[in-house]
Amino acid sequence: MKDEVFTVKFTKMHGLGNDHIILDLFREKIPDPIDLAPRMCDRHLGIGADGLIIVGPSKQFDFKMRVINSDGSEAEMCGNGIRCLARYVIETGLTKKTEFVTESLRGPHAQEVHMDGSSFADVTTSMGKPILQRRLIPMKGTDSDKVVDEALDVDSSRYNITLINVGNPHCVTFVDDVDKINLNEIGPKFEHHPLFPNRINTEFVQILDKNNIRMRVWERGCGETMACGTGATASVIASILNGHTFDTVMVHLKYGSLIIEWKDHDEIYMTGDAHTVFTGEYKI
Repeated sequence: MKDEVFTVKFTKMHGLGNDHIILDLFREKIPDPIDLAPRMCDRHLGIGADGLIIVGPSKQFDFKMRVINSDGSEAEMCGNGIRCLARYVIETGLTKKTEFVTESLRGPHAQEVHMDGSSFADVTTSMGKPILQRRLIPMKGTDSDKVVDEALDVDSSRYNITLINVGNPHCVTFVDDVDKINLNEIGPKFEHHPLFPNRINTEFVQILDKNNIRMRVWERGCGETMACGTGATASVIASILNGHTFDTVMVHLKYGSLIIEWKDHDEIYMTGDAHTVFTGEYKI
């Protein structure tokens, strides 16, 4: 007996080069995304992406988002992915509102889409409040209210790290020049460091001035990505906590920039764009 073959419609999108495959539960029956993600995201044998973004109905809010990394692991939140979702629901007619709330494993995120006439311009998303307590990152060791500028030995080298959880865990370290970091070599050693039981996303940050930083990121379950919205958020929080920047910062990435605001050390807001690359059907 032959296996059943069917197709799933998808939309390929990206936020600053951090690319995602959007799957729509409002219109499609989606098989197990944990099994599907490694095949669809494969850059040689599939569509190619950093992960899947699945948009569907929410019991409490306007939309629900699931984030499945390219290795099949599930992430709590994706800053670039949630901006892609915002553009997707506007342009496919799933909503006529420009202000709505999207649910993730992190919790609810208020989103405000800014239009240029009838066209999408960018979107501001509430990223919630950062979690700083060591055991909630989580990081092993004696618990503390926060981990700021703390020494960590990685591969026989010492790094000063600041830890932030913004729905998923991030480790930020400051460097003189992000271009000189061998990310493919050092990134996995941070990700799988024994002090991080749930693995860790790692940002290498270069301070430009009080309002501008550069960042490169190694994402758990993905490897190096061109951008990371939660990583940019964590990088700005770390920059503020270490006294390097003001509370509104432009984060410069390879294919563009994000504006991150953390006023009064309360809610964090991210503003940036998102782009549709192509649509198609994937045979399963």
